Amino acid sequence: MQTQLTLYQQRIQSKLQDLLSESLTFHAKVPAKLADAIKYATLNNGKRLRPALLYAIGEALEIPLVQLDSSACAIELIHSYSLVHDDLPAMDDDDLRRGQPTCHIQFDEATAILTGDAQQTLAFQVLSHDETVSDHHKIKLIQLLSQASGVSGMIGGQIIDMQSEDQQLDLMQLKTLHSMKTGALIRTALMMGAVQSERFASLQSTLSNLGDKIGLAFQVQDDILDIEADTETLGKPQGSDQQANKSTFPKLLGLTQSKTYRDDLIRQAKADLIELQIHSPFLDKLIEYIAQRNH
Repeated sequence: MQTQLTLYQQRIQSKLQDLLSESLTFHAKVPAKLADAIKYATLNNGKRLRPALLYAIGEALEIPLVQLDSSACAIELIHSYSLVHDDLPAMDDDDLRRGQPTCHIQFDEATAILTGDAQQTLAFQVLSHDETVSDHHKIKLIQLLSQASGVSGMIGGQIIDMQSEDQQLDLMQLKTLHSMKTGALIRTALMMGAVQSERFASLQSTLSNLGDKIGLAFQVQDDILDIEADTETLGKPQGSDQQANKSTFPKLLGLTQSKTYRDDLIRQAKADLIELQIHSPFLDKLIEYIAQRNH
């Protein structure tokens, strides 16, 4: 599994480098400081799980990787932009991300805001300009990504997360928050990877269910790691959720029950994968990895 994940990580890194070189380096109008900040925030040591999910489901459905590259770049750019903005003083106020100073620390706050804005617009630029993807599929891909990253998805989830500090959400409220903030992009990675398949319409509902399970399991594990891992391993400050008094699964359920809940979600995700009738040993292992990762 690790070999295949590494191959996907290397591919998306190369495609992002090419995209940024074409979009930033060869255009004299792009200010050097902004170009440097975008590269800094995009090309750092991310896990690239969303592109990996997208590539994996696409390959399992026999879609050529070249037709998946723009979608993989777009979803990683959206994810990276969300991290740049999440780290800002007005939001989570974090100084460390992926083992490096956050964008507003490395540069400055205004540059970080504009960097996130630029990453977001670049995501839709790369999708709309891909000559290997039909216009019909481009429209669907843009619809999926804009919905997942907008007010009913990632952004809506982020403001609920901010408003829930110093409060205790119940389980349904916590699941809704993270289904929007974290799960929406994970769910959409699977959907975008499958859009160009003739089977997409019949797979869409189960793919959405699978993405929901993976997204929640990912978040539960994040909450567990905030307690159990150290800052060096995490690449971001350990205990930051506790310090901000955020609603988390361990805070609501306790650490032991949170691990049980995570494992139940993983089992349900594997059942969804079987229901899809898609042969992908890598996806099966990647679902397991989400619960076993240490950062």
